[in-house]
Order: sequence, then C-alpha cells, then structure tokens
Amino acid sequence: MFSAAIFLPFFGALIAGLGGRWLKDRGAQWVTCGFMVLAGLLSIYIFYDVAILGNERRVEIFTWIDSGALEVSWALHFDTLTAVMVFVVNVVSAVIHVYSVGYMHHDPGIPRFFTYLSMFTFAMLMLVTSDNLLQMFFGWEGVGLCSYLLIGFWYDRPSANAAAIKAFIVNRVGDFGFALGIVGVFFVFDSIVLTEIFAAAPDKAGETFEFLGMELDVLTTLCILLFIGAMGKSAQVPLHTWLPDAMEGPTPVSALIHAATMVTAGVFMVCRLSPIFEYAPVALMIVAVVGASTAFFAATVALTQNDIKRVIAYSTCSQLGYMFFAAGVSAYPAAIFHLMTHAFFKALLFLGSGSVIHAMSDEQDMRKMGGIWRKIPFTYAYMWIGSLALAGVPFFAGYYSKDIIIESAWGAHTAVGQYAFWLGVGAAFMTAFYSWRLIYMTFHGTPRASEEVMSHVHESPPVMLVPLIVLAAGAIGAGFLAQSNFVGEGLEAFWRDSLLILPVHGALEAAHHVPTWVKLLPIVLGIAGILLATVLYLWTRGIPAALAGLLPGVYRFLLNKWYFDELFDAIFVRPAHYIGRGFWKAGDGALIDGVGPDGMAAATLNLARRISRLQTGYLYHYAFAILIGVAAIVTWYLLARVG
Repeated sequence: MFSAAIFLPFFGALIAGLGGRWLKDRGAQWVTCGFMVLAGLLSIYIFYDVAILGNERRVEIFTWIDSGALEVSWALHFDTLTAVMVFVVNVVSAVIHVYSVGYMHHDPGIPRFFTYLSMFTFAMLMLVTSDNLLQMFFGWEGVGLCSYLLIGFWYDRPSANAAAIKAFIVNRVGDFGFALGIVGVFFVFDSIVLTEIFAAAPDKAGETFEFLGMELDVLTTLCILLFIGAMGKSAQVPLHTWLPDAMEGPTPVSALIHAATMVTAGVFMVCRLSPIFEYAPVALMIVAVVGASTAFFAATVALTQNDIKRVIAYSTCSQLGYMFFAAGVSAYPAAIFHLMTHAFFKALLFLGSGSVIHAMSDEQDMRKMGGIWRKIPFTYAYMWIGSLALAGVPFFAGYYSKDIIIESAWGAHTAVGQYAFWLGVGAAFMTAFYSWRLIYMTFHGTPRASEEVMSHVHESPPVMLVPLIVLAAGAIGAGFLAQSNFVGEGLEAFWRDSLLILPVHGALEAAHHVPTWVKLLPIVLGIAGILLATVLYLWTRGIPAALAGLLPGVYRFLLNKWYFDELFDAIFVRPAHYIGRGFWKAGDGALIDGVGPDGMAAATLNLARRISRLQTGYLYHYAFAILIGVAAIVTWYLLARVG
C-alpha cells in the first residue's frame, strides 16, 4: 500500500507514455487520472497511519549503489513529515489531473501531457520519501526535468521554449550548490543516509576547515550550499526569475508547480535537514533573511502585474518566502503548516484563473476582463475562497498558518527575527491588496473585452469545477483542523522525531505568547489592504492610473520586477555572449580553423593554383621546360663529376 501510493503515478505515466498511440486521448486520461486518484486515497490512509497513529515505516526496494564506502539503498522512508508531503502532493495532483481532462480537452497532445504530469508527481514523491541525499537528488532533478517538459509543452511557441530553457538553466545554478553540498556531506560524514548524518551532526558542530586562508565552519558551509539548491528550486531571490516565466505552460502545470511540487521541494529539504541546520545558526540567519526579502520583494512586484497568472505566480514566490523565514527562525512546523495550507488555496487560485482564461477565450490580461462575475459564478466563488485564504482573513486556512509564521518571527527576539517580522507584515498588507485588485479587475466593473469575447463567456464544465470542491474545502478548513497538531499543543506528539528544534531556538513556543498587537497587526493590515483595493479598483478606478503617472519611476521599477532580468542580462548573459562570440570568431574561426584545417586547405589550394599556371597548353612552353630540365640535370652531373 505504501509503495503503491508512490509508484502508481509512475505506472500511469509509463502506460500513457508508451501506449498512448493505442489508448488514445480518453484512455490516457482514464489511466493516469485513475491511478492518481487511487494514489490520493492511499495517501490519506498513510497520513492517518503514520502521522496520526505514529506508525513510522521504512520500505526498502533494493540496493542501489554498493561501492567502497558508499552504500545506498533505494528505500521509502515514511515519518510524519513524509506523510504530510505525500498527502499534499497526491491529493492536489489528483485534483489537477481530473481538472486537466476538461482544460486540455481540445489539445492535440493529451497523452503526452498526462504522461509528463504523472511523471512530475512521481519525481516529487521520490524526493519527499527519500531516506538518503542521493535519492533526494534523483527526485530533485526529476522534477526539474519534468518542469522543463511541461513549461515548454506548447513547443511551437517561442515564448514557451524560452521560459522552459530559462527555468532549466536557473535551476542548474541552484542544483550545482546542492550537488556540492551532497559531496561535502559525504566527505564530512562518510555517509549520505539521513539517519546516520543526523546522528553524527551534533559531534560536527563547531568544527572548522581552512579554505583560501579563511577558517570556515563545516556545518555552516554545508548548509549554505544545500540552501543554494533550495533557493533555485523554490524561487528565492535572486534565483527567482524563472518562476513567473513558467506561466507559459498550461494552467494545470502552473498549479502543480506552485502548489504541490517543484517550488515546495526547497522548503521540504530545509525542514528535512533541520538536524543539520539547527547546528548552523549563521546558515539559519541567511535562510531567514533571504526568505523575508523574497516575501517582501515578490509582493511589491505583484502589485503592478496585469497577467492574472503572473500575479498569482509572484504571490507564490512571496508565500515561499514566508515558509523560508519560518524555517530560518527554527519554526519548521510552521513552515510545513503553511506549505500544506498554501497548497490548497494556491492550487484553487490557479485552477480558478484557468477557468477564467477558459471563459475569456484564452485571454490572460486583466485589463481586458471585467464584468463577468455573473456569467461564471462558481469560478467567482472559488476565487473568493482562495483569495480569502491567501490574504489570511479569519478563519480561512491561510490565517492560521501565515499568522503563526509572523508571530514566530517576532518570538525569535533577534535582529533577523525583527527584520522578518516587519517585512512579513508589510507583505501581508500587499498580499491582501493585490488579491482584491485581481478580483475587481477580473470580475467587476465595465466589461473591457470585445463583444465577441463577451458573447462567448461561459462557466467551465463540471469536470473542471467539481474537483475544486476538494481544494476549496482545504482552503477553508485545513488551517483550523490542523492547527493543534502542526503548531499547537499537539505539536510534539504529532511531529515526533521528524523535525529537530534545539531548546535554544524557542521562536515557535514564544509565538503563542506574543503581545496582542502582534497577533492583530497582520489581520488589521490585511483588512486595510482589502479596503484600499476596494477604493482604488471598485469605487474610484481612475486613481491607480493617476498614481502611476505621478510616480512613473516607482511604477516602472515594480512593473519591470526590480529589473532583475535586465541586471542578470548585463552581468551574465551579455558578457557570456561576448566571450562566446570572441572564442567563436577569434579562437575557433581565426586561430583553430584559420591555422588548422582551413589554413592548410587554403595553402594547398594556393600552391595548386600556382602550379596549374604552368599548364598552358602550348608546345613550345613544354619544349622550353624540357630543355631547362635537361640543362639542370647535365649541370648537376658535371658538378658531381668535378667534385
């Protein structure tokens, strides 16, 4: 049963991929969706058995590598953290699979799409069930590969190809750090099995090594390298630029990447490796600062975006920042709590936006929408539920998980904690504002689409709407139902040994005793953000344009995403292009080819042309040449005799 929950998506992908020609569209959908729904149901049982009842399990599949000191088994490790992740991944992925049946109805590549989607899920499941770092890296690279295939699914679009390549390359930067971290862990611990590493970590605390004349802490260095991998996969500043461009893929892909797979991998990895990170306080500070900065940065950018999917994408980037700064102050249970609730309401928002795009004849620009809420009431209701949860409005799921993170940052009582707290509070205000900006621009006001588009606006079919009930239920009730076990009084009994928090790191405990104003501030600012969006985008719609005209520099700065793409283009892309062109023209063309094959060929051709000039076709020229030859031979002969 435990193995089935992990391998059913793989078998679904295998059957649909190899047998798609015979199964056709409908057969591929039935196989992949059926296996995925079954895996989702099994994951509910696994969650109950492992997380609630405490029956931790390890399922060994086979010995993968046995070479010298490196012995690695392919095994599935199920503890509370794994059970939560398997539950989230399988349930959300099952909903997205069923939704995709309606959304991709007219696409010519349905078997290929569902193959990629199921394989994406399997790779994530491999990652979260791994009991060693190499198996984790296998799943890590698997989700990277599948994301490349899915983002560039519509390969006939240049923008989709460019986005897929960008995601792949940016993630390789982070993955290089992750790979170095794994090599370093093996070098230090002589093992990559997680339980062995965790047992030895306390003894390695405080150890140092010399590098380029510097004395560096061993565990801090390892944790920073591993966190670089998490920054790439979970789109943290500055390795975030791939995430908004990933919206070029089909909307179900966006939902899966942002809600249950890919971007949550980095958060999971940091929390899974908490027994190492806890002994590397400097690394934890870096995690907190990067997370808080990302939460604030992404929220500012979302304020000005006009593509409905990009607004939600930057929202994901911001929420991931919350999860990381929770981990950075050692509130790992709060980070996973928000990961779980976020999966429900973010998938709901993305699939709701897909329903809007479906209704608007593939239009994604919110400036060309408006006045459609009566025509798509179910989608409208789902988007409200998702936005209420995202904004942290009591008593939706996001209220419980986001607030405990903000309170933990305050409870850390450190300078880094204060930094995270105030940026988190500011991001909470902006989150509420841009969420309702999206609602009002998309659904309210005067219709801004053409009459032809408006005449075709219609509600999505039941196969797209009914699955969203599961996500809506999670967005409403997951926070309230899970609060006690995840971050409340049942915390220790629930998590057991899945996460390590040293006694000196008491941010999560202190979060329950913060001043009342700390608890109320995010709620008040969230409501203020909603009211401000209502004033600007529902009651007095001319003010945003006037503000943009009044502050054109600020508006362009946010609209252009703080110019990170332009900065990277100037620092990395153009110099690399210049160097590459130089090596091509001067190195390969002029030096290697010029002196080598091309040079030799040119010299031979030149010599041949000169010799060919002697072949004139006149008899007296040849007779003269013979006489010269005879004279030369006679001269040589006489000189030889004299000598």
